[in-house]
Amino acid sequence: LKIHNAKNFTNALNRKRPIEAMRDDRRKSVTSTKLPKCLTTLDLTSLGVGSCGGTGMYVVSGMVAHEIAGPGVVFSFIIAGLVSLLSGMCYAEFGVRVPKTSGSAYTYSYVTIGEFTAFFIGWNLVLEYLIGTASGASAISSMIDSLSNQTIGHWMVLHIGKLPSIAGHDNPNSYPDFIALFIVLVMTAVIAAGVRNSVIFNNALNVVNILVWLFIIIAGICFADVENWRKYGGFFPHGWSGVLRGAATCFYAYIGFDIIATTGDECKEPHKSIPRAIIYSLAVCMTCYVTVSAILTLVLPYTLIHEESPLLDMFNHVGFWQAKYIISVGAFASLVVSLLGSLFPMPRVLYTMASDGLVFRFLGNVMKYTETPVIATVISGSIAAILALAVSLRDLIEMMSIGTLLAYTLVCLSVLLLRYQPVVLVDSRTNGCAVLPSVDEEHTNVETMESAAEILDSRDNANLISKDNTEKYKSAGFEIICNNKIACYNTLNVIKRNKFYFLAKHLIYKAWWAMLLLSFFIIILLVLILLVCQQPQNPTRLAYMAPCLPFLPICAIWFNTYLMLKLSAITWIRFIVWCFVGLFIYFGYGVWNSD
Repeated sequence: LKIHNAKNFTNALNRKRPIEAMRDDRRKSVTSTKLPKCLTTLDLTSLGVGSCGGTGMYVVSGMVAHEIAGPGVVFSFIIAGLVSLLSGMCYAEFGVRVPKTSGSAYTYSYVTIGEFTAFFIGWNLVLEYLIGTASGASAISSMIDSLSNQTIGHWMVLHIGKLPSIAGHDNPNSYPDFIALFIVLVMTAVIAAGVRNSVIFNNALNVVNILVWLFIIIAGICFADVENWRKYGGFFPHGWSGVLRGAATCFYAYIGFDIIATTGDECKEPHKSIPRAIIYSLAVCMTCYVTVSAILTLVLPYTLIHEESPLLDMFNHVGFWQAKYIISVGAFASLVVSLLGSLFPMPRVLYTMASDGLVFRFLGNVMKYTETPVIATVISGSIAAILALAVSLRDLIEMMSIGTLLAYTLVCLSVLLLRYQPVVLVDSRTNGCAVLPSVDEEHTNVETMESAAEILDSRDNANLISKDNTEKYKSAGFEIICNNKIACYNTLNVIKRNKFYFLAKHLIYKAWWAMLLLSFFIIILLVLILLVCQQPQNPTRLAYMAPCLPFLPICAIWFNTYLMLKLSAITWIRFIVWCFVGLFIYFGYGVWNSD
């Protein structure tokens, strides 16, 4: 009896949603919805651009340039954008395969891997949107404080006190942000008022944002000085390691295109609009980020860039103070629309999970008048408001990337699994639902991809620390040679964080056995990829399919894993705590109440 119960429990964790059932409107138990279908491709593209376009341009560019990458922030944004594009192509294929859903990566994992993994991804998507909403509100508050010459901030610190940092960053100007709290509550009311009203508001703000972006580029060129890319340590003052670490943070700026995948229930033609809007929005955002970061580092030396309000400070520094008002309008519009983009999908993911019974079902209730999941919107907005009040902007940004990287990785893996699964059969015992392969095969593929990512991560770090030859630094029994002490210190940190510490140590000196072992792992990896290439793909053709399989999903998985490993230890600790809260909800409620 115990064995039988254990098998049933294991089957419950691994049960899947059939793809055909997810695409069939007649299966009310799976896809019933009360959300209105009113969104076009342009609306979805605008939502994606708005969700990505605020904080990256007006906050993250300055933070990464000043502290991590210098002028190399340009390449940080390019690398992060290309990684996002790889994942975006996989999202686009799933948007065609399972178009009529509001769950994004949650739903995609449900139909390919299983219920437990789907809950895990959905729970971390909620974390992404919570932190995105709170950080967007904090960025708006920071801009308002900058316009007041930090008068608001000084008054708050003096009369209320400062916030303790949860990431070890002592910031004396961090204070309980009641302005951010108020902003989140107002935007929650806007979202709850209805999807059509939200989209009209979003489109109007995006027009303002594009006009201000053009002004930044044109006005910035007038004050550009190429010497700022040559002095102060050159274009890569912290080396490629700084560029890659910067890419892990810049990736936050591209978080948001997955909002498009949460609108399937509200889109007129989801099988066409979703893939197109994902690609269009990422292309627009990458163009904006790269050009703005280039102008920022050309006008000012990276050491003088203000971390929290870089563009406002840039024009003040060159004496063009009149631009302050135009930048402020654009920044406000951009940050508000970015905040909207983070808050908009959060209740829709909760709505889908609640409809499946994985979280409390009352979160799936839709108000008849507004046609929105009001309860989920109000609860999630209130939690985000508390985060905006009590957590500093810098801590919020560092917390954000990990959940999204994990979700993107699972989506890429899901595309790989579906494309190499055999033709889906229909089993009468499942009431006409699709029968998918067992979880054991998928688990093997997951382990293979993770092993590949770890091997490539070790090789990349080893190459990174073997280029320069002008400075020596000894630690842990071996000597590092690089161009300066700072680079040596950064190199040591990279090695010490790496699981292949011992191997990396000997790869520096190109020890024959270490090189042989690395070559062996690379050969094994290539053989595995070639074996995958020789497998027959599912012959089903779709309106859009991710190109270059299996290489594109594998590259996306590797890059996402690499960027996750670049995040700080405290970020992983917070992520683990959030996961434990989710596990408590799932095993206490979800596994017993899911459909």
